[in-house]
Formats: sequence, C-alpha cells, structure tokens
Amino acid sequence: MNNWNQEHKNDEYYKKAKKQDYRSRASFKLLQLNRKYKIIKKGDSVVDLGAAPGGWSQVALEAAGEDGLVVAVDLNWIKPFPEENFWGIKGDFTQEETINEIKRTLQGKAQVIISDAAPKLSGIKDLDQLRVIDLAQTVLQISDSVLKYKGNMIMKVFQGEGYPELLKDVKSKFQTVRTTKPPSSRKKSGEMYIVGRGFRRAGKQN
Repeated sequence: MNNWNQEHKNDEYYKKAKKQDYRSRASFKLLQLNRKYKIIKKGDSVVDLGAAPGGWSQVALEAAGEDGLVVAVDLNWIKPFPEENFWGIKGDFTQEETINEIKRTLQGKAQVIISDAAPKLSGIKDLDQLRVIDLAQTVLQISDSVLKYKGNMIMKVFQGEGYPELLKDVKSKFQTVRTTKPPSSRKKSGEMYIVGRGFRRAGKQN
C-alpha cells in the first residue's frame, strides 16, 4: 500500500488535479474525452452515475455552464459544489427509487449521461468482470428512461467476457459509437470508455 501511495502522489495527473483544484485525477479523463468527442455542451443537463467524489461532475459543471444542470448520483455522499445548478443524490442507481429521484430532479430528460462507475471488486477476475458488465448494462438501461433523443453517453467498462455483447447493445441504441482510452487513464489499467452519440431509442417528441 505504501508503494501505491507513493506512486499515486508522484502521478502526473494527481499533481495536476491538486494544482488545478480538481477533486480527482479522473477529472482529466472526462476533460480529454469531452475535448475529443464534444459530448457535453453549454446548457446541457447531465446525469453523472457513480459520481463520488465528484471529479467528473466538476468537469461537467464547467462544460455545461450556468445554464446547464448536473445531477450526480452515488452510494456515497458527494460534497456539494458552490454552483446552484449542481444536485447530488445519495442512492443506488441500480434501484428504481433512485432512478425516479433522478427523473424528478431533471424535470424532463438529460442531454448527457456520464459514468465512471465501478462495482466493488472481489479480486476474483471472472466474477468482477461480470459485475462490471452488469453495471454498464444498468447505465445503458437508464438511458432508455432518462436520456433525450439524440443525447450522448460516456461510460467506463473493462474488456473481457460480456464486453462484445455490451458494445453491440450500445450500437443498437446510438447512431455513432467509439471505444477509447484517454491519455490520463493509467496504462496498466484495463479500463476502456464507450462513447455513444445520437441516442435513437427515445421518442422524437422528447
């Protein structure tokens, strides 16, 4: 653990996060992804699933601006931001009651869903991969009821069992789909990000 702590503190993006007052080095993943794919625009409503400690929500607030809205959801409490257009929900987004609270908070639908969520890992590789895919499928299912027509999505996933089927499901719901690994993602990490643009499973009246 001491070696991990030392490596973490020496990490380029950890230092940048401290210097630029971001809550997490993960903020740079969304900064880089949004710069490349233009997922979040000014005035957008954004739902951040698995948001704690708030690194992605922080970037989303900057990208959406004061006319946008960021609804952040996590099992853990998220320290609020000073912006009045930030709303934190402490809850399990795999549960219907939490999804209903997201809808009430949005008072409509979101232009963007983002998720850097990861399940609690057991250390058993096959089991953990199933949990990762299951969580990603939940994010995708939430898009059916929360995301506007032509909306966008970014979510984290790990390649392995279930990944090809997940990617196929995303492609069935979005006009364009890309898989990517931003420069700030640790090289030894197996994480990937799926970027879906142009959600097409919601009614056009939305």
